[in-house]
Amino acid sequence: MLVDQVCVREVDLATATESVQLAAQRMNDRNVGTLVIVDELHHPVGIITDRDVVVKVVARGRDAFRSTVGEIMTPGPQTVTGDSTVEDALIAMTAGPFRRVLVTNRSGKLVGLLSLDDILRGLADDFARIRTLLRRETPASLVER
Repeated sequence: MLVDQVCVREVDLATATESVQLAAQRMNDRNVGTLVIVDELHHPVGIITDRDVVVKVVARGRDAFRSTVGEIMTPGPQTVTGDSTVEDALIAMTAGPFRRVLVTNRSGKLVGLLSLDDILRGLADDFARIRTLLRRETPASLVER
């Protein structure tokens, strides 16, 4: 299975200079837990999660209106290309450890986001297709009743 087959193409973005409060509001409004920070050329330079907001701002009593995304983002996020295998993406995630990796094209521009949940959904779909094939190809005499 290739990353392109299971990654999410609509990725919510943030800028490094915007306030954490604004980023958190965007996460809430769009019902997402991750924002990607890109440069002018659309290359990913950082990632921020709802956990970052909680651990790096709320838990430390920082002012979310004055703190910027750039101050709390994880810089240099892990990336894979769309033609990478899901196995390669999992290796990249576990090396981190990360629950998600960014998907870029060959020139390094952001094209998607891949999470463990996306991989599990892809595997579940594959298993459902295999089950259907097995049911269709298995002789009736071998099927348990």
